[in-house]
Amino acid sequence: MNYLSAENLTKSYGDRILFRNLTFGINRGDKVAIVGANGSGKTSLLSILAGAMPPDEGIVSHRKDISIGYLDQQPDLNDALTVMEVVLAGESAQLDAVRAYEHALAHNDQAALERAMSEMEKQEAWDYESQIRQILGELGIQDVEQQVGSLSGGQRKRVALARVLIQNPDLLILDEPTNHLDLEAIEYLESFLNTNNGTLLMVSHDRYFLDRVCNQIAELDGGQLYTYKGNYAYFLEKKDEREMAAASELAKDRNTFRRELEWMRRQPKARGTKAQYRIDAFEELKDKTSGKRSDGDLDLNLRTSRLGTKILEVENLSKQFGEKVLLDHFTYTFKRFDRVGLIGKNGMGKTTLMNMLTGQLRPDSGKITTGGTVKFGYYTQNELSIPENQRVIDVVQDVAEVMKLANGDTVTASQLLSRFLFDRAKQYDYVAKLSGGEKRRLQLLLVLVQNPNFLILDEPTNDLDISTLNVLEEFLLNFSGCILIVTHDRYFMDRLVEHVFVMEGEGKVRDFPGNYTDYREWRDDQPKNTSQNDKATSAKSKNQSVTPAVSSQSGSTSTTKKKLSFKEIKEYETLEKEIESLEQRKAEVIDLLNTGGHHEQLTAWSREIEQINQSISEKSDRWLELAEYL
Repeated sequence: MNYLSAENLTKSYGDRILFRNLTFGINRGDKVAIVGANGSGKTSLLSILAGAMPPDEGIVSHRKDISIGYLDQQPDLNDALTVMEVVLAGESAQLDAVRAYEHALAHNDQAALERAMSEMEKQEAWDYESQIRQILGELGIQDVEQQVGSLSGGQRKRVALARVLIQNPDLLILDEPTNHLDLEAIEYLESFLNTNNGTLLMVSHDRYFLDRVCNQIAELDGGQLYTYKGNYAYFLEKKDEREMAAASELAKDRNTFRRELEWMRRQPKARGTKAQYRIDAFEELKDKTSGKRSDGDLDLNLRTSRLGTKILEVENLSKQFGEKVLLDHFTYTFKRFDRVGLIGKNGMGKTTLMNMLTGQLRPDSGKITTGGTVKFGYYTQNELSIPENQRVIDVVQDVAEVMKLANGDTVTASQLLSRFLFDRAKQYDYVAKLSGGEKRRLQLLLVLVQNPNFLILDEPTNDLDISTLNVLEEFLLNFSGCILIVTHDRYFMDRLVEHVFVMEGEGKVRDFPGNYTDYREWRDDQPKNTSQNDKATSAKSKNQSVTPAVSSQSGSTSTTKKKLSFKEIKEYETLEKEIESLEQRKAEVIDLLNTGGHHEQLTAWSREIEQINQSISEKSDRWLELAEYL
């Protein structure tokens, strides 16, 4: 069953053509990702397919009887509303029922309340509010009564994502859904989309996410769309085959073009004396060979300042805001070539720690000693703080006119921009005309051009295309200094880090030897609800007082499942009966609500249903936890 069809789409900005005559379709059950280089037009194409932007030419058709949910890169939310009000502002039959019910309660309208309760029952919406809170919580939004105007850009994106997911549309269209999510939230979203039977169209650069969620990849390259049935790994294999075939075809075309060019030059100048069909074929071949282009590779061969033996020593570092403790006596001595990943839920203090290490924020107590040769390069989540009306080349020249490369050669600002895939025309564009990914690439250049030897990277993968990420990974693998990385890109972190700092809350930091996947496997092997009693949390490393973990490669980590005690087995059996009893009581109260009554009775029954739902949720979680070990 076809959900979306696009025919002969064309979109351009001024003289720049993003794509021309694209034809594309999505069927029910497809999970499609659009990938491509920064500035290739992915976001514009997604906006056109979602109906948020008109194409210059072409037609987009949606099946009339389906619902569509669209997550923009920069969602437009009403700042005056609370988080819950924004989420309830979506469109679905269940949301309509919840809104009508809340309105009837607020206005003490008994007739409207009875109608609303009947509709709640019909739409099975009694559990809906708890589902809303669960999705918001999983995405890192706990306070549903805070105003949207007080949220950060990342929090706004997560609220918008929650609103779209809660609507449960037939066709879900998401633009960079994993940006601004922490690693656990990404894994929740991954699981949600994998278990959802809906149809998905998205733009994403998260390679693990693409591989595990999608069954079709569409690459936007050179204004054309190449579609592959399969996950991201299959796409990489077939793309390589396509590019090899294209290179072979281009070589043949150029050989033919050289022969035809020689023929054209030998023939008389009067065109009427030549075979017109051959002249036409020559012109077509000329267009084909001149139209082929190579994007080139991002070249990060920049010089690194020499790093001495003393790097960075952190001793008993503590920081809190109000009553929230972010760091509690954190101690660590950085060594040469350290590759550290920094992970933890949003709000745990990752950015706070990086700001303290770079001197942008003072700790409450403790000491940071920086070696005399250390030169920080700090890549932040904040967008470029430069005038939008400044030209790209002027931005770089303000830092340096000439830069040194690792091999000793020097390059001008223009040559360096070319190495970062900014062609001559783009160099003289205004910053305002750059795409999100191009701005991030320019920001990365401005950090690296200062020849740092200690890189601190806060979400460097946001908005960077996959080819740029691959080159950045190779540069960092060969970087001769220290690296501290915060990223939601699990593939990026797994390739680069040798151990991770895990911010566990209440100021505790665990230093785990291994990458992110090693840590997750180790954590998943630990018995539930015993982390506070873990003997490893009281151990002290000889080099730091952060909480060390048992290595996932050491023999001291048990991989056997926990066995339930007799008491826990009895608890498991009791929970089954209690959940069944609560479900029966819930059905009885719903029947009472449907019979009507005084406003006070109706309100009391509604509150009882909320309490029952909460109890069922808590007991079900505990039952599932115990069931895992059985």
